[in-house]
Amino acid sequence: MDKIPVFLGSPRRKGNSEALADAVIRGIEEAGGKAEVVRLVDYKIAPCIGCGGCDKTGKCVIIDDMQQMCEKIINARRLIIVSPIYFYSVTAQTKAFIDRCQALWNRKRLLKKKGEWQEDPDRKGYLVSVAATRGEKVFDGAVLTMIYTCDAMGIGYGGGLLVRGVDSRGEMKKDSANLEKGIAFGRDCLK
Repeated sequence: MDKIPVFLGSPRRKGNSEALADAVIRGIEEAGGKAEVVRLVDYKIAPCIGCGGCDKTGKCVIIDDMQQMCEKIINARRLIIVSPIYFYSVTAQTKAFIDRCQALWNRKRLLKKKGEWQEDPDRKGYLVSVAATRGEKVFDGAVLTMIYTCDAMGIGYGGGLLVRGVDSRGEMKKDSANLEKGIAFGRDCLK
């Protein structure tokens, strides 16, 4: 299996969501896989401008680093999106990345129209997320966004690792039970 792109959507380095992602990556590597960390904040990804430019070509008219991201997505058998929860959703960096996947949705639509699209049930996308609050619905927005993001990308949603109640800086690094869950989740992503 090729490297699994792990798209880190937090604007903060070494935060709680990244600590959980590190555990997931450890699990991937223990299972014989390889991960490629892609820190979204390090790339220029403009927001979607809703111009419809990708409707006819399946390619975005905005020229920035999202073209690299699309290639990673198209070639991935598995991928992981990591984001802390900001106001019951993913971060702005993650959302800009997701919104730009409209071009991938159009790509899939156009390939289907030409009879060239092939569904591959083995391709999966996963969500890893940490929330400071313990609200019952704190992950609902992010999960729904991820389900539809995977559909736009042309992959199935494989599930999520969602951890509530992690608020203080560095708290996740001390949460051995959830870090163990992260390692197991990483191993399971390769199945």
